[in-house]
Amino acid sequence: MWIDGHLDLAYNASLGRDLTLGLGALRACDPVEGQTATVSFEELRRAGVGLCLGTLFAAPQTNDHAGYTDWRGARAQAISQLEQYQRWQDGGFIRLLGSGAEISAHAAKYDQHPGDPAASPLGVVLLMEGADPLRDVDDLPFWHKEGVRAIGLSWGKTRFAGGTAAAGPLTERGRELLAGMRELGVAQDLSHLDEQAFFEAVELQPRCFASHSNSRAVLKLGSAEGNRHLSDEMARAIGERGGIIGLVLVDSFLKGGWTLGDPRVELQQVLRHAERYAELIGWDKVGLGSDLDGGFGNEKTPLGIDQASDLGRLAEVFPDEARDGVMGGNWLRWLGANL
Repeated sequence: MWIDGHLDLAYNASLGRDLTLGLGALRACDPVEGQTATVSFEELRRAGVGLCLGTLFAAPQTNDHAGYTDWRGARAQAISQLEQYQRWQDGGFIRLLGSGAEISAHAAKYDQHPGDPAASPLGVVLLMEGADPLRDVDDLPFWHKEGVRAIGLSWGKTRFAGGTAAAGPLTERGRELLAGMRELGVAQDLSHLDEQAFFEAVELQPRCFASHSNSRAVLKLGSAEGNRHLSDEMARAIGERGGIIGLVLVDSFLKGGWTLGDPRVELQQVLRHAERYAELIGWDKVGLGSDLDGGFGNEKTPLGIDQASDLGRLAEVFPDEARDGVMGGNWLRWLGANL
């Protein structure tokens, strides 16, 4: 069973995409323009992806998007996405998983029935990407009860910490939230967290991983322009705490300076990021965090990855002895031990 550490399934549904369709049918009626869809439940099953971290992602207001402006608006988006996951579970398309025992049982059943969606639907562990849907730390038990097992404090800047393209340290709210997460056993996703907040955050909640983050050194970026990516020191800090780092499959995060219209990046470039992490923290702490449905289509994916079922081509680039771990075994071990 392969595991993807980061998919924005319910957010895509909020855009009008019906992931219960086959990919061809989805593309034929796709309401999202300029992003050729790569992910549906059928595609993930064809790929052998039996489990993922599925996000609750509340989109903030921007010049181009009418998103949330306060925690109430963020909460409304996250609740709507939570209800979508619950409807999918009721329909038999996914199975929400909230403990290591449930994950182990799901993996065993999937291995027995890998091609049968009725017997082994996609397992989903809920990950909140950006903590603004929480009113404050006292709201954390509600989300834990609803199945959220990991939270990333930031996407862009939030009330809790600086994030992508929005530098800043942890706030006092952020410190309180991390303390509450540690007490409840809610893991911390470090992807998108700005470096000014990162090193304090891993001390406050060391049960951590980076669901979808590539190597700043491979991209040859400095800390300012590369704050979306992990420095070697950040990667080592995750590895020292036993965490996993998921590799992102978007060309601009694989090759520095890549822009739409350039030739698509070769799969060997994914291997370069993986090798950098393996050198720093070991192959056993490298995983997949494709983000294949994260606001881009196959126009921006590596050459050969036109849809989720092409992930087998990615698997072929990893060393034989590391392949099973990177494609799922490392995440399975970490989730089984930490949820």
